[in-house]
Amino acid sequence: MHGEGGRLRAARAHAGKELVEGAWLGLRHGREIAPPGSGGNGPGRGVKASLPPRMLPHPMDAAARHAELCETLRRHEHAYYVLDAPTVSDAEYDTLFRELRALEEAHPELQTPSSPTQRVGAEPREGFVKVERPVRMYSLDNAYDEAELREFDRRIREMIGEGFTYVAEPKIDGASIEVVYEGGAMIQATTRGDGKVGEDVTVNVRTIRAIPLHIPDERRFTLRGEIYIRPQDLEAINELRATRGEAAFANPRNAAAGSLRLLDPRQTAERPLRVAFYDRVEEYADSHSAMLEKLAQLGLPTHREHGRCADIDAVLAYIAAFDRRREELPYETDGVVIKLDEVRLRDSVGFTARFPRWAIAYKYAAEQATTRLRTITCDVGRTGQLTPVANLDPVQLAGTTVSRASLHNLDLIADKDVRVGDMVIIQKAGEIIPQVLGVDVSQRPPEAEPWVPPSVCPACGEEVVRAEGEAALRCVNPACRGRLLAGLWYFTRRGAMDIDRLGKSLIEQLVEAGLVADLADVFAVPAQRDALLGLERIGEKTADRLIAAIEDARVGRTFSRLLTGLGIPLVGSVAASLVAQQYGDLRTLLDTEPEAIEATLAAVHGIGDKIAQSVAAFVADPEQRAVMEKMLALGVVATEPVREVVEGGTLEGLSFCVTGSFDRKRDAIHEEIEAHGGEVHKSVKKGTTYLLAGDRVGKTKIEAAQKKGAQVIDEAGYAKLLAGEALEPPDESTETETEEPTEA
Repeated sequence: MHGEGGRLRAARAHAGKELVEGAWLGLRHGREIAPPGSGGNGPGRGVKASLPPRMLPHPMDAAARHAELCETLRRHEHAYYVLDAPTVSDAEYDTLFRELRALEEAHPELQTPSSPTQRVGAEPREGFVKVERPVRMYSLDNAYDEAELREFDRRIREMIGEGFTYVAEPKIDGASIEVVYEGGAMIQATTRGDGKVGEDVTVNVRTIRAIPLHIPDERRFTLRGEIYIRPQDLEAINELRATRGEAAFANPRNAAAGSLRLLDPRQTAERPLRVAFYDRVEEYADSHSAMLEKLAQLGLPTHREHGRCADIDAVLAYIAAFDRRREELPYETDGVVIKLDEVRLRDSVGFTARFPRWAIAYKYAAEQATTRLRTITCDVGRTGQLTPVANLDPVQLAGTTVSRASLHNLDLIADKDVRVGDMVIIQKAGEIIPQVLGVDVSQRPPEAEPWVPPSVCPACGEEVVRAEGEAALRCVNPACRGRLLAGLWYFTRRGAMDIDRLGKSLIEQLVEAGLVADLADVFAVPAQRDALLGLERIGEKTADRLIAAIEDARVGRTFSRLLTGLGIPLVGSVAASLVAQQYGDLRTLLDTEPEAIEATLAAVHGIGDKIAQSVAAFVADPEQRAVMEKMLALGVVATEPVREVVEGGTLEGLSFCVTGSFDRKRDAIHEEIEAHGGEVHKSVKKGTTYLLAGDRVGKTKIEAAQKKGAQVIDEAGYAKLLAGEALEPPDESTETETEEPTEA
């Protein structure tokens, strides 16, 4: 057996050379990394080697031998990576592989894209092409306890009755992927992205030996799955990275996701990536469980841990049994996915805007950890608000290394008596930023003193203020660099101007280089291409893509999105839409006297006096006005489409608050209501006629609606109102049964 240093030296010697040639970088028990031919940790792990003394010409004709070698190597890859049951030693595999490569060099006409020799070979790229997929990859709704799972079951039974089964399967904690086969060949692989648009990572995914390049089925297969790295493999990877002076990966999920986005596929090939497919988009079987079995029969890797459950009690039993043994599995999991097994029934249940109604992810209880609080610092937001942040001794929590956690505001620090040096309890639930829950006072150092809030802004050094009744400190310096950075990020984000490729680090570079000093300067960047190229990690293609994204935003955004991005106090996307409908474009707004703006907007339902005053004050502010005038001078064109209002609309005189999840975006419902003469309220208030409730509506909103006289309706009731039909009075006995939402 190699010594520790010998194994790492052997891996370094072979990872960059032998692996690209097709040999194996084996990892065994998370520790042993040995070169090809060592016999103990590649596809023939545990299989005794019987390497022949030399490679002899095979008597078969070239084409027949080529076909035999390809099939043999694919069979060995499947046995090792999918079945975890190696059938040959590394040395024997390597001998066959080299024979195949030599045969293809002598007979190039025999080489095909699905040959085992063709997994690695593409040159490094400069970026990834975005791909829009025809069928969206949805997220899953979450459940955190038995009550929420039973509520999910109740909704299913309410929609389709009895006589169905569930299938439960592990929720593997990895990187989501879509892989497409056509004519038997793997032709494309894309990341999840936002569900509708992902990035093309085909050349990287081809290097994953668990994924066959060819399957024995000519039909189109669109597969969804999870790419992962086994925990024991991650340990070996991090040991190797340490010898190279590279940072360790925090967890297998980060390692898998990062490996998919490497620009050089030869580097991806060095990572021991695996995959478990869990779905086929095209209908393939009567049930989900049967579909998984069929995929396995084609040689496609699945998790092999699913179970059919007759009812929700069986689902709960599966979860309990799975929880007892999930630490033994070769991958990390963060829950269990429960799906309606019968495919034919899924259409009856349908989808919301974000997730299928026929599936849910049971997530394990939020993890907590205890660690030392070293310092408390403050982040500066776009409005100047200072948010205290706990800087901690690094600790593992929910699969990530946590070194910062939110303290929310000054009152929380005082209420919990949080002090520098304390041992604090932190929690991370779902996708939420880690929070400080409390303090272990028994471990408090004797010298620990109550925290004193800063008197000056940490970003600009100007004095901060705390308004009466507020729990936050604010920097009121309009030239504060911290406020500028936060404001630029808010302006360019999705939901506002949506400027692709302009992330936080690049924004900071642009500010540091003096290229951007206010929001309008973003639109001056395209004219400074040479200066862009002088920034770190900015090549010609990156610069050109950024310029194209800015030019697109210059003329391709609505006025409401521009108003949202400006960060006018109290003006979110809904209020911005109302203001934009009133004025149409920025020029018209700026040409209106502030007093007239306030009077006009105060009369618009849904805006009110405070928002009207805020918009008027923003337009009157000389500095803000100068920025907006500069935008117009730089060619920003942002107009608001005029909504057509139906004369004598069926919703005239009615007002709605829309909440919950729907099959379409809420903005579309808002527009429909207004187009038919109705009004939209951001929250339930006195005078709200209806609360239109989608999926998983909070109990608080239901109760508020009832107390204030609003009737709670679903989409069916709303459709009747649109058609001009009258509704039945509300059923008081059932209206309060909706559960609290499981997601923030």
